[in-house]
Order: sequence, then structure tokens, then C-alpha cells
Amino acid sequence: MAGDSETHLRDRSENTDIIRQPFLIGVSGGTASGKSSVCEKIMELLGQNKIDHHQRQVAILSQDSFYKVLTPEQKAKALKGQFNFDHPDAFDSELIMQTLREILQGKTVQIPVYDFVTHSRKDEFVTVYPADVVLFEGILMFYSQEIRDLFQMKLFVDTDPDTRLSRRVLRDISERGRELEQVLAQYITFVKPAFEEFCLPTKKYADVIIPRGADNLVAINLIVQHIQDILNGGLNKRHNGCINGHSTPRQRRTSESSSRPH
Repeated sequence: MAGDSETHLRDRSENTDIIRQPFLIGVSGGTASGKSSVCEKIMELLGQNKIDHHQRQVAILSQDSFYKVLTPEQKAKALKGQFNFDHPDAFDSELIMQTLREILQGKTVQIPVYDFVTHSRKDEFVTVYPADVVLFEGILMFYSQEIRDLFQMKLFVDTDPDTRLSRRVLRDISERGRELEQVLAQYITFVKPAFEEFCLPTKKYADVIIPRGADNLVAINLIVQHIQDILNGGLNKRHNGCINGHSTPRQRRTSESSSRPH
């Protein structure tokens, strides 16, 4: 699989100005369900993870990059583990929509960098170049209909709650400097109720449900094959500038390629 994708990259014409609209894939699921791991596994099986960022055909974005800037009062609560980061209002949905629209227009976009230790946006951005396929993962990617309707494929990573909790505890302690008691209190108070109210109900919108996350290689390989059909066969199979009923070609400079933000 990887070889086919890499060959397509090498064979891409340097003189053409027309390229199709990117295929957007939304990836949702509960906290620590393995959304990022699924995206990384897809990238690996496509042979895209070892390619220079400017030459990649597949880009990955995370909803975690789009947390709102907190007020001083909210930040004080966050530092005590008393702010609900799993509520839809915690995310900058307007910026997500603006970013997705620019991606669909073939523009290079600047993605904010969020610091989970200080609960603030850093004074830096990650550049993401136009891509043929864009994976956008997050716990509430399917909550807003306006955002949800932009995805041509929707994946839901379904992982056992106990597994997700254990991963969350290990991650927050080792990577984010949290105390065990604070992590558990936040999970019981905010994370679990928000999952049941806002995330789990959006599972019904998924086209593909992936039990066990990145360990489910059968499901991931089927998804990878579909993406490869888009990357490698889409140009020849396209009729009137459309593939699977989606979108018309767009114009962009040949020097612009894709990059992964993380």
C-alpha cells in the first residue's frame, strides 16, 4: 500500500495547475479512545509518515488545537481542574469552520498551538499545506451539524471506557503534570458526563465505527484502501471533476503540498 502512494507522489506532474478538492475525513470518539493513533496508523499504512511535510498528500489536524482562549477566571479554574474542556463551548467552532473552508479552497492554513500545561495558546502556529486527504480528529467533531456536514467520511473510534480512563490518567500525569486525584475528579465531574451527553450521541453519524481503535487493523486497512483509491485512482476515475459525488477541482500552485500539524 505504502509503495503505491509513494509512487503516485513521485509521478505527480510538476506542470499541472489543477488539483481536486481535498477529501475531508472526520474522526471522533471519547477521550483517549485512540483517535490520534488511528490517524497516525492510517498515515503510516499510506506511506505518508516518512515523506517530507511539503510533499505529503495526507494532513492531520486535531480539535485540541482549537480550544478557546480562556479568561483569567476560566484559567484559574482550569489550573485547579475545575474547567470543563469537554463541553462544546470550550472549542472555537468559528475558527474550525474558517479553517476547514480555507482548506477546501486550497489555501495554506495556520493552526494554533495549545499548551495543555498552562491552558493557553502559544505564540506560534503550525503551517498546514493543501492536501488531497485531510483527517480532522476530536471528541466533538460531529457535534456541530455545520462542521459535520463538511466531512465526506466520518469515523468513530469506539474503545472500552475503562481503557480510555487508564490512558487518560497515564497521559495527564506523565505529559501534562497533573496529580492523580485531580485527573480522577475531573474525569468524574466533567469528562464522563460530557462524553455521555455530547460525544456518544454523535456516534450515529459515523459511516464507520472502529472498535478497539488502532488495534483494529482490519477496519483501518479497509479505510486505507478507500483513501488510496482517492489518492491513486481518483484522477483517472473522476467524471466532470467529481469523485463519489463530491466537489469540483480547484486551482492551486504546484509548490503547495500537504503537511501534518503535529
